[in-house]
Formats: sequence, structure tokens, C-alpha cells
Amino acid sequence: MSGMRPMLRPAPYEVLRDEFRWDIPARLNMAAQVCDDWAGAAPERVAIIDLSGDGPREVSYGALRRMADGLAHALLARGVMQGDRVGVLRSQGTWCAAAHIAIWKIGAISIPLFKLFKHDALSSRVRDAGARVVVTDAEGVGMLAGFAEVEPLIPEREPQSEALFETVETETETPAVLIYTSGTTGSPKGALHGHRVLTGHLPGVEMSHDFLGQPGDCLWTPADWAWIGGLFDVLMPGLAIGVPVVAARMTKFSVAECVRIVSEGSVKNVFFPPTALRMLKAEDARIEGLRSVASGGEPLGGEMLDWGRRAFGLTINEFYGQTECNMVGSSCGALFGPRPGALGRAVPGHEVAVIDGEGVETRGEGDIVIRRGSASMMLEYYGKPHETAEKFRGDWLLTGDRGVIEGGFIRFVGREDDVITSAGYRIGPAEIEDCLLTHDAVATVGVVGKPDTLRTEIIKAYVVLRAGWDASPTLAETLQAHVKERLASYSYPREIEFLDALPMTVTGKVIRKDLKARAAAEVVQ
Repeated sequence: MSGMRPMLRPAPYEVLRDEFRWDIPARLNMAAQVCDDWAGAAPERVAIIDLSGDGPREVSYGALRRMADGLAHALLARGVMQGDRVGVLRSQGTWCAAAHIAIWKIGAISIPLFKLFKHDALSSRVRDAGARVVVTDAEGVGMLAGFAEVEPLIPEREPQSEALFETVETETETPAVLIYTSGTTGSPKGALHGHRVLTGHLPGVEMSHDFLGQPGDCLWTPADWAWIGGLFDVLMPGLAIGVPVVAARMTKFSVAECVRIVSEGSVKNVFFPPTALRMLKAEDARIEGLRSVASGGEPLGGEMLDWGRRAFGLTINEFYGQTECNMVGSSCGALFGPRPGALGRAVPGHEVAVIDGEGVETRGEGDIVIRRGSASMMLEYYGKPHETAEKFRGDWLLTGDRGVIEGGFIRFVGREDDVITSAGYRIGPAEIEDCLLTHDAVATVGVVGKPDTLRTEIIKAYVVLRAGWDASPTLAETLQAHVKERLASYSYPREIEFLDALPMTVTGKVIRKDLKARAAAEVVQ
């Protein structure tokens, strides 16, 4: 195999959906997919364009393999064996990519870890996974201080073996990567994935970038590679298909820095999380020369899609998935027009449906589910058989999201525990948030249900204003009228509170459970 060809070809969506078949060999190792195969066939081909200062600026597949092979030998010397869990605590950079590849080469399991984790967050993941070794850098060594059971390994300080390392044979179901959920509800759980997980991502990644793999394509995301969106929506698919991936550290998103990276790295394809898009929109940024922009994590809405056409000269492709089973739905401007409020259509190879409380598919609102057999579906929650069983209903994986499928398009209503019940109406917060974001005063917003004896819940919006706007009762009334005029009369926020900042996860999502707790505490008993 000389590298991996794209899995989709330009054709009508219905043809791709109906004719698609997974062709995953019984023996598969992701290290071969993203590195060894290309290093053998085209060793000088550019794999990574490193703007982080973490090694040479342009890194070929041959150089990447030498780095990974040397690190694999170093891990073996530390006593790491097949099936062991090994942490990767590094920012975007070539050594971060090489670390995952090296771990997979020896048949071990990599654990992506985020540099912005504080002690407790890092500790809970490392100790839950039972990791003895963490590949990191000098900064990471300080973060791991006090972890007596963990041995940090800095690859730059290791004597690099020049010996070739033969990647061990693994199977599609052999555990390969342990990615922890963001923990917006309950403690983070480790989603354990097999070596097939990368292949499972490829059709959706290709769709979200209007058939990724065109001449001149070059990928980048401001999302950290510690998250599934950075690691398996950008880095590993790019390496597998042969599309150069830009590595650029961005501890805090900056519009100016984003524009610089796109220009300096000759980026053509970007995955922007919704928060990054909102920041770009707030500064009315314009970025030229892109071929595709993908976004996922929460719905964008019609206003953001319209702005994206003006800012990028193209249509943003929204995609859908979660850590447990990712890239199962996507828009694709090259195949079909977007439908505002929808997250695209099911990616070929993945069956997405909506079921009712009895587990029967429904045309109305229900639980968004994914049928077993999706190649990107997790093996289990690591060490949690009860939670794993609860994640499934028969042959369906429960996403925890509520939605409707209309004409094949997946419309997200809200998280199962975020849907607001008010005066008999069930109201998703996303639509209200999107509407408020169309007002010039609103920078970001979180909408939740607040307990109410008369209506069960009322809609409450917590709003962060843009610079130059002052909070006032008059502005609150204006925003209420703004929603009333654009959505159903019952779905406007009866209360608006202005905050300096919203509680956010490290991946930039509003933590609605924190806002719900705040709203509940406001109720006079």
C-alpha cells in the first residue's frame, strides 16, 4: 500500500451513500497508514509543515518515520509493552505526531493530553488510564510534578536510534487510542478506540472539505491535537491521505495569528471550531485563498453561514459526531447545498437515525443515534462496562443529542438534558442562541431553562456583550424583542443576564450544566 487514497469520489450523494462499503483489512495499524506506507513509497513527500519551532519547518514522511522509529525504541527501553497506555502531553508539533505514531508502532495505546489541563484534570486521566510513561516536553515535566508513578519522556533529549523499527501487526479491533470526553456532564470517561478509528473518520473528513485530497490541499486547525477534532479530523486524516498538515501552536485564539498561519503555511483547508468562527466574525475578518472550511461541535445557523460566504468566499461545511463515534454526519458544498439549522447528512458508511423512547425510528423529534458497525465507533468506555452498556440501546449508540431528520438532513435540537420544557413546549437552546448572535451587541451567549412553577421552565439567556455595548434593562428588552421577532413567540428569553464571560470547556463549548445550576440557584425557594 503506497499511502491511502481518498475513500470518496465526486459523485451524487445518493450514489456515494448507496454504493459505499467499508474495506478495512483484518490486520491494520494506524502507524502504517499515516507514516510507514508513505515513507516507503514517497519518503521525500511533505507530511507536516511545522510553524511551531518543534523541529524542521518541512518534515517529510521519511523524516517523520525516523523520528517515530527512534521514539519507539526509546519507549521499549522504558519497558513499554503492547497494550500499555502511554500519554502524549505536547502541543501541535512534529514530535506530537511522532509520539502517537511511535506508540502505535509498538502496539501500545496513546492518550492525548491537553497542555491547558490543571493538575486535577491531568491526574484524573493519567491515573484512570494507568499510564506509566508520558511523552512530553520541558513544560510538561513541570505539569507532571507530583505524579510519582509517571515517568516523563522528552524525545528531544533521548539518544535517537537509527535502527528501523518494524511496526507490530495489530488488528482493526486492537485498542490504539484512549480519548477522554470533555466532561461537560459527569466525570470524563475514556473512549477506547481500535485501529479502525482513523479509517472510520476518512469519508466524513473528505466530505467536510469538499473531497479532501485535491492538488494543493493543505490542512490546519486551531484546535489542539489533544482532542479528537484536532487529532482525527485533521492531523491523522491528512497524513493518511497525503495532504500536508500545518502544525502551529496557538494557546489563545487570535484573529491576527490565524491569518498569519493560513498565509505562512499556504493553508487551503481549515477546521474552525464554532468559537473561532464567532471570534473571526466579531472582528469581521476576511481570509482569502481557502478551498474549504469545516466546522463542528455545535450548530452555526444561517447568519454564520451567510457571513462565512462573505469572509471566505465559500460555504462552511458543518459536520457532526462526538468522541465516542465521530464524523458520522456532514455537509458538503460540492455535493449539496446547506440547510441552515441542519448539520448535514449521514456520511457514507454511517447510519444515523432518530428514535423514540421505545427504540423505534421516528420522523418526529427523538434521540439521535448511530447504528453499530460505524468504523469510527469506540470499542468501550475504558474500564467502565456499566457506562458502556448505558451508551447503547439495542443496535444503536445513543449520542445524548435530540434532533429530527428532515429530508435526510440531521437537525440538532439540543442535548437531551438541555432541551427546555416551557408551557408544554419543548425548546432547543441552539436556535435561540443563534438568533441572539445575529444582534450586533452579542459576542456569545448561553441559553438554558430556569425552573418556574407556572411554566415548568422559563428560557434564560446569559449574554456576553461585544466591546462598545453597555448592559442595561433597555438592551435586554431589545434582545428579547429581537428573538420574538425572529422565532416563535414562546421561545424568547424571559430573562436576560449580562456576564463578563461564560463557563467554557477547554474545547470552546459553553458548559450549559454550569449555567443551569446558576439559574436553578436563582429561584427563590
